[in-house]
Amino acid sequence: MPFLATEGRVLARAIACALSAYTFAAHAAETPDLPPPTTNLHEVRVSATSHGTAVDPDMPAAVETITPAKLERLNIVNTEDALKYLPAFGIRKRFVGDENATFSVRGTSNQQSARGLVYLDGLLLSNLLGNNWANPPRWSMAFTDNLARIDVIYGAYSALYPGNSIGATVVMTTRMPDKLEVTGDVQAFTQHVHTYGVDRDYGGSKQTATIGDRSGRFAFLIGVSHLQSNGQPLVYAVQNRSTTTGSGRPVTGAIGDTGTTGLPREVLGINAEGQEATSQDEAHARFTYDLTPGLTAAATLGYWKQDLSHRTDTFLRDANGNPAWSGPVSIDGRQYTLPANFFAPSTRQSRNYLYGLSLGTHRDTGWNVEGNVSYFDMDQNRDRTASAVTYDGPGLLTAGDGSRWRTLDLRASHTPDTMGANTHTVSFGYHYDGYRLDNASYALDNWRRGDAGALTASNGGSTQTQALYVQDAWQLDERWRLTAGARYEQWRAFNGARATASATTGYPERKETHTSPKVSLAYAAGDSLMLRLSGARAYRFPTVNELFQGTFNGISLINNDPSLKPENDLSRELSAEWYHPDSITRFTVFRSDTRNTLFSQTDTTVFPNVTSVQNVDLVRTRGAEASYDGTGVFTPWLDLTANAAYTQATTVRNHRNPASEGKQFYRIPRWRANVMATMHASDNVALTLAGRYSGRQYNTLDHSDIDPDTFGGASDFLTFDAKVGWTLSEHVELSVGVDNLTNRRYYVYYPYPSRTWLAEARFRL
Repeated sequence: MPFLATEGRVLARAIACALSAYTFAAHAAETPDLPPPTTNLHEVRVSATSHGTAVDPDMPAAVETITPAKLERLNIVNTEDALKYLPAFGIRKRFVGDENATFSVRGTSNQQSARGLVYLDGLLLSNLLGNNWANPPRWSMAFTDNLARIDVIYGAYSALYPGNSIGATVVMTTRMPDKLEVTGDVQAFTQHVHTYGVDRDYGGSKQTATIGDRSGRFAFLIGVSHLQSNGQPLVYAVQNRSTTTGSGRPVTGAIGDTGTTGLPREVLGINAEGQEATSQDEAHARFTYDLTPGLTAAATLGYWKQDLSHRTDTFLRDANGNPAWSGPVSIDGRQYTLPANFFAPSTRQSRNYLYGLSLGTHRDTGWNVEGNVSYFDMDQNRDRTASAVTYDGPGLLTAGDGSRWRTLDLRASHTPDTMGANTHTVSFGYHYDGYRLDNASYALDNWRRGDAGALTASNGGSTQTQALYVQDAWQLDERWRLTAGARYEQWRAFNGARATASATTGYPERKETHTSPKVSLAYAAGDSLMLRLSGARAYRFPTVNELFQGTFNGISLINNDPSLKPENDLSRELSAEWYHPDSITRFTVFRSDTRNTLFSQTDTTVFPNVTSVQNVDLVRTRGAEASYDGTGVFTPWLDLTANAAYTQATTVRNHRNPASEGKQFYRIPRWRANVMATMHASDNVALTLAGRYSGRQYNTLDHSDIDPDTFGGASDFLTFDAKVGWTLSEHVELSVGVDNLTNRRYYVYYPYPSRTWLAEARFRL
């Protein structure tokens, strides 16, 4: 694709198009309830408000849409549950209420959280302070029942989004009421776990209430929610089988096992994150006011609070039946030494706020302008870890209070009154984001309740990005459309610092600028078939965490590299989409070449080895996916959604870890597949059966984890979910569901949930 090798030429052409008011029309709608296309290409609009102000009126990429009707068929407790059946998609959700629910898509793993974007009504929910499981989107700021739709845009093919969209962009849109609405929702869930010496039930409940109304130009929607959940044990205390005999205290209760590398080991109990018990309170409020029939202002407020306990336990007992927590012990004549903090418990307290303002027009044609400003405040983020197994002894406080991000987006677009040959639609705008990370750790005299004592370490810093972009769609004739755009970004990192109890180190300011061209050519082969070829370059800049923080594990600080390069991704995609009155079928082949992939790995070329976030020279992703979404399939009472994806993500060059070259990239399965069938037994009863398949994954870049079906491994799995819903009246709905129907035991490092039963009652006035 020669245009990708001449970025400056593409940028010049795109700007020239903008200056001459060129515009490109939007591409095909992904919702089956819309009529089939004519020879003019279809238009897709992802709304930022209930009035339909375009977030991206031109999406030259594969898009999947989730409607409220689809949401009703799924077992949903947390918002991220809505995405688990999407093509080439995976949600890292370890239990109900897991705060660290990242997603993987195509060649992006669930440890690369900064390569995905999540928006709610134009406000950023993605935590781009870091790039791993500890920096998930703040899904809890959205209430699933309040959503009008969810649109998922694959890849960074639109100039309207930053390079963090290399994986996918999730755009959620709130449904504003037209009249008084009062709802109540009560859910309960439970699972039984029988593995590694654990034999008990874990579960919880969730209660949600919303109220909304419209009075003339003013509308509001307010929701509150409370979740109480006990997840299954996540982390087990293991030690490789000792070859040393000794005279430690004889104990029993250890469970013999084989580790992920194939070596024998002993499972001694539950430690580290252990078994998580969480209590979460959420609130969301959105207010809109129509200043004129075509101009709407909106305000959004969000709140999320969590109190979490990491519960631990030892399986070991001495001759008198007393638990063994630490020190030298003897298991079957072999000696082991357990550190004092091996089974140390910990807690976490979090409190977050979201503030957002929007103002925009929503005309079908002509000029539209909009602005969104948001502020996400991690007001409280504290981990308290004991130094040993004590209720109120000494410990460590790790605090990230005050970390935050701010965004500003200004956009203008023009859509011609009539679409035809040689017409244009143009979008252009300005983007700003700023991230600030503040972390510190302090000694505690009382780990559970004590005030912060002496500083032991601290680190932090800021990043800032400003961008200008333009995107033009040129309707060449009745069938052909050329889309071209570019995004110019200026990024800087500053105020980076690291401190210990006795010294402080600062890092110099860094600046980089890059231009990312985008281009797409679409052809309407007929009234029901669309062909589209797209290409794009995108830069994903390092996060504050990757540059300055490293990782706090509650015990130590791992420092990272402040000179990391941005990821440089070149993606191509060819899609064919068939539209029929009751269905949409899509087939896509894709390829991405990502240079300087940012990932935490071990540099094996130096001694001693260094583990940190590093640049992987080249990762290449090739794949294909097929999806089908239809209503009234074979019979009027059957709806069917099915998709399958093949992804070959290969570490091509990695000079710091040569053993990883030629291997499938971290946690990217070759195959993924989903199917969901809903039978409408009557106007009031719907039955859904769904299945999810994921192929073998690896938790290491060099594939040294050869045993996948054990704690620490990454299994392939096939699970089935089911749900039966009854509409008793216009005011009451009941449902019963089950996830993992066959009770498949599988791992993605952590053991994932066993068969989980869910019951729900909804009340509407």
